[in-house]
Amino acid sequence: MTLNKKVAIITGASSGIGAATCVDFVKNNANVVAVGRNLENLKQTSAACTKANPKVKCLIIQADVTKDTQKIIDQTIKEFGKIDILVNNAGILKSGTILDTESGDFDSIMDTNLRAVFQLTKSVVPYLIKTKGNIVNVSSVAGIRSFPNALAYCVSKAALDQFTRCVALELAPHNVRVNSVNPGVVITEVHKRSGMDEKAYADYLELCKSTHALGRVATVDEIAPSIVFLASDAASFITGSLLPIDGGKNVMCPR
Repeated sequence: MTLNKKVAIITGASSGIGAATCVDFVKNNANVVAVGRNLENLKQTSAACTKANPKVKCLIIQADVTKDTQKIIDQTIKEFGKIDILVNNAGILKSGTILDTESGDFDSIMDTNLRAVFQLTKSVVPYLIKTKGNIVNVSSVAGIRSFPNALAYCVSKAALDQFTRCVALELAPHNVRVNSVNPGVVITEVHKRSGMDEKAYADYLELCKSTHALGRVATVDEIAPSIVFLASDAASFITGSLLPIDGGKNVMCPR
């Protein structure tokens, strides 16, 4: 699945799925633009990329995807002169129901998980049309199935899935593909950042053994290769697809 010195912007690259995806991309000969808010973590991502493949570049851009779209574009073009791939991975999670989700929390999740994707995608598309590139959105099983106590997150990911399909149809005449991956529960920091303490997180991972058909959650290294696949020429006839990487969670029903 070589990516032949293509240039890939990957948001949320300072940790988790984004950082692992950067490493997998450079292993497949892509130059990456690692975008995130935590500069120290971005430096660690860059070091891991250099170790994995010193023959390609990893440009780090400290940026907030909700505010810094033009900064991301300008620095990428200045360094590489083109954009071939956009991976919209940055996202946030906060628990809450219709009874207790505050408007500010709802807006914050929608701003990061959806509006920022719209803004960056719209800005990158002219470059992708030139290179006949593609987009991979990192959604969630929560976009496919409904879960209580994650209202804003589920709504944002369901909207992202529809965004993926609509944009895929709109860009197909330009030979630009658009797909998404929809992971189940993955071991990252996102749940702790949402407010879970260590015990609550441990209890949640134990519960997940029964909510995923394979009886466990995923690691980031089980998600990144599918993003590489969808971004590569090996997926040249795939667009508008949502790929669950969820250990069977999306096909399970309570009994």
